[in-house]
Amino acid sequence: MEADAGARRIAGAVLVAVSAAVFSTAGLFTRGVEAAAWAVIFWRGLAAAGFTLGWLVLRGRLTAELRAFDARALLIAVMGAAGSAAFITAFKLSSVANVALIYAAAPFAAAALAWLALGERPAARVMLASGAALGGVAVIVSGSLGQGSLAGDGLAMFMTLMLAAIMTAYRKWPDLAAALPNAVSSVLLLPVAAFCAPVMQVSPGEIPVLLLFGLVFAVASVTLCEGARRLPAAETALLSALETPLAPLLAYAVLAERPGPQTLAGGAVILAAVLWSQWPARRRPAQGTAV
Repeated sequence: MEADAGARRIAGAVLVAVSAAVFSTAGLFTRGVEAAAWAVIFWRGLAAAGFTLGWLVLRGRLTAELRAFDARALLIAVMGAAGSAAFITAFKLSSVANVALIYAAAPFAAAALAWLALGERPAARVMLASGAALGGVAVIVSGSLGQGSLAGDGLAMFMTLMLAAIMTAYRKWPDLAAALPNAVSSVLLLPVAAFCAPVMQVSPGEIPVLLLFGLVFAVASVTLCEGARRLPAAETALLSALETPLAPLLAYAVLAERPGPQTLAGGAVILAAVLWSQWPARRRPAQGTAV
């Protein structure tokens, strides 16, 4: 039983870490095209929904997920749509580093929501690591927050709250499917995006980039939800903070968006905090096997 729990925990940590690494590329796609935010949302959402539904058909799971889709799944889809719209727009209004570092507040939001909704008290080690991650955020903020707009930073915080709520919801309802609610969240945004922007006027050369963004987003969303059902909400959010140091580094390498020394130092603190928080989880299964 303990071995199964340990394997489940490790699988959850790996899935969330993969999601964070994939999500860290979002700023590259958003800032790397000239298309308006709502046009990006439309094409990325169209591709994400198409790829996710195609994957469900290939796996023979579409019918089962449609039958299981209920009010709880719809709530997750609506929260995902709201967070997704804020996420893309925030990148257009603020820097990649700002959006990523604000997301690092997710462990505190997820811990508070899980405590209120589930009575789930996060482990002391996770909360200490979250405090260290917040310290890393403060270091980054001191050097880069002034470069972003207030609206963009506010949208990044709203996105953080929505994702923390989704993590908590999957912890409360681990039986819910992960793929179909994510596809529905993308579909919900399509008419809104088409109304808000001339989506058909996007440069033909940018459409393949946005379609690839949709595939990346679909993979990241599903792996995040699958990982969230295996871990406490605060720990899921803390592992997701791995995106914080990765996103600015990718932005520098690809977009020449140079991170300041505070961003690099704060990102190192966050990465160290995440690794430290996971060290007991890595050791426990090995000790159990030895016994």
